[in-house]
Amino acid sequence: MAAEQVLVARVADRLWEARDSLIAGIMQMTRDQISVLQHDAAARSLLEASITENVVAGLNFLRQGIDVAYVEAPTAALAYARILAQRDVSLSALLRAYRMGHSQVLDLAFTVLDDLPAEQRVPALVAVVQRSAEFIDQVTEQVGRAYELERDRWVASRSGVRQQWVNELLGGGPADRGAAERALRYPLDAVHLACVLWPAGRMTSFDLVPAVEEARAHLVSVLRARAFLVVPTDEREARLWLALPEGADVTLGALAPPAETPLHVAIGRPGTDLAGFRASARQAARVKEITVMRLGQSELKGATARRPVEPQWVRYDDIAPVALMAGDVEAVRDFTATALGDLAEISTRNAMLRETLRAFLTHHRSHAATAEAMNLHRNSIQYRVQQATELLPGGARSLEDDFNVRAALLAAHWLGEWALA
Repeated sequence: MAAEQVLVARVADRLWEARDSLIAGIMQMTRDQISVLQHDAAARSLLEASITENVVAGLNFLRQGIDVAYVEAPTAALAYARILAQRDVSLSALLRAYRMGHSQVLDLAFTVLDDLPAEQRVPALVAVVQRSAEFIDQVTEQVGRAYELERDRWVASRSGVRQQWVNELLGGGPADRGAAERALRYPLDAVHLACVLWPAGRMTSFDLVPAVEEARAHLVSVLRARAFLVVPTDEREARLWLALPEGADVTLGALAPPAETPLHVAIGRPGTDLAGFRASARQAARVKEITVMRLGQSELKGATARRPVEPQWVRYDDIAPVALMAGDVEAVRDFTATALGDLAEISTRNAMLRETLRAFLTHHRSHAATAEAMNLHRNSIQYRVQQATELLPGGARSLEDDFNVRAALLAAHWLGEWALA
């Protein structure tokens, strides 16, 4: 057995050198082939952490010859399993992801085996397959147990029951509306406004509940909602629906965050009946995705932020064109580069010029209105607009039909370097 472990360790050492590309490949295959694991940015971050920790732990298991009885599932893997349980994603999808990841590790290991002497390949192959399977079995057993325990706890709670009904309504298929309305105590024949709420900084799951309640009360008061529905998505996010009164201001122009709120809020567009309930929820989720991209990866974990983040309350109508584009980041980058030319290059100066030109076009090319909005002198606005225009591919001609420039500037504003890199 000692001789076989030496061979396994040699193979694992080679895999360790390629671990970054291995992790990236597993992540990409998981997202491409298991649609239910195509999450929002926050859950994707946890999925990536789970894959990374599993690969690192698995390779160390192979390299060091650790007794399988001492293997413990990584913290991120257990946390990710609990999140899936809360979001009503099946355990079979998670286990399939582990099988696919195991397959990719073995595929790479087989290429490494070709470098071994012929007489060592078969013993090494058998040992690697056996040892890696032992690791996967041990980890998936622990992950599955964590999933089942969390699922039982979540379903037994009032929040879990509400989420099950909401998931059924959002699924797009036929739903028992009467039973759903009774269970949720919320009318479906209304004009619905959906929101997604999540922490703007460091916050425990216990603190999230009163914060959501304060935001909910503010929104109900401002919009004069006749009913509401609050459903936690998981321990770091909640969804809110408001049933708006007839004749409500659907532009939501007066909607702004209350003082000292600790939450970001993504706001969909009001929609009628069950179709509107679903559409507004989809829009709010898209707004959150884009807002998180703008805020940056450093905020995804909340506690890692080094400075307070100003809570963002963003409406779908504010970013609708970006929401339609942002599904393909590479295409957005190509678009902004083509539309903005040198103005798309990443620099502090260019960022300032882009914002000035965006404000200028938004204010109907009025230097005075732009100066007032940006709290700058009119001459400063004129100079910045001139500088920005000179960087466009066609110079001033690019603004003759400015739709593409406007859209590219909006994408740069909301997506930042994601749209420019």
